[in-house]
Amino acid sequence: MCTLSPSTGSGYHHGDLRAALLDSALALLDTEGPGGLSLRAVARHAGVSPNAPYRHYRDKDALLAALATRGFTELGERLATAAPGNDPGTELITMACAAVDYALDHPGVYRLMFGQPCSTHPDAVAASDAAIAFVAERIAAVARPERCEALRIGLWSLVHGLSTLLLDERLGTRTRAEAGALVETVVRTMLDTGLERPDGCSG
Repeated sequence: MCTLSPSTGSGYHHGDLRAALLDSALALLDTEGPGGLSLRAVARHAGVSPNAPYRHYRDKDALLAALATRGFTELGERLATAAPGNDPGTELITMACAAVDYALDHPGVYRLMFGQPCSTHPDAVAASDAAIAFVAERIAAVARPERCEALRIGLWSLVHGLSTLLLDERLGTRTRAEAGALVETVVRTMLDTGLERPDGCSG
């Protein structure tokens, strides 16, 4: 069973202003949402001068685009490091759990990645495409060619839907262990091609 674990987080170093600003923006995004995010607020949170963010980001939209890009990059890294299982289904379930895990760890940036105009920024699109390409590569290694695209779209849609429903608590309030068990059960069920009627009849 896959268990979703809270991220321990990491500190930042003011020697890297860009990283410090992104970390502060991420923290504010999770608590305030995109509407409450401003370059001035990010500078204040990072402990730098009000004009410091403009060294790297011309405006708020540029900062949000950078956040979305980082989110897709980190999501891709989680997918790439998900431990493969002993069978194709287990490997896909492991990646699904890793993706939902990221969404639950970073709800603000996850919503930003998929629900804001900045998600169409070229850098964000490239990072998103890279994450999807990794999933497509793993699916191509375990599925028949004619099923790959449908399986990729279906798995991506399923994982995004589960992430959103869990973040919105539309599936009830669940612990990480409960959320992990749910993701595994749902994905495994949807991957099962041995469907049959409840009475056992095939026709």
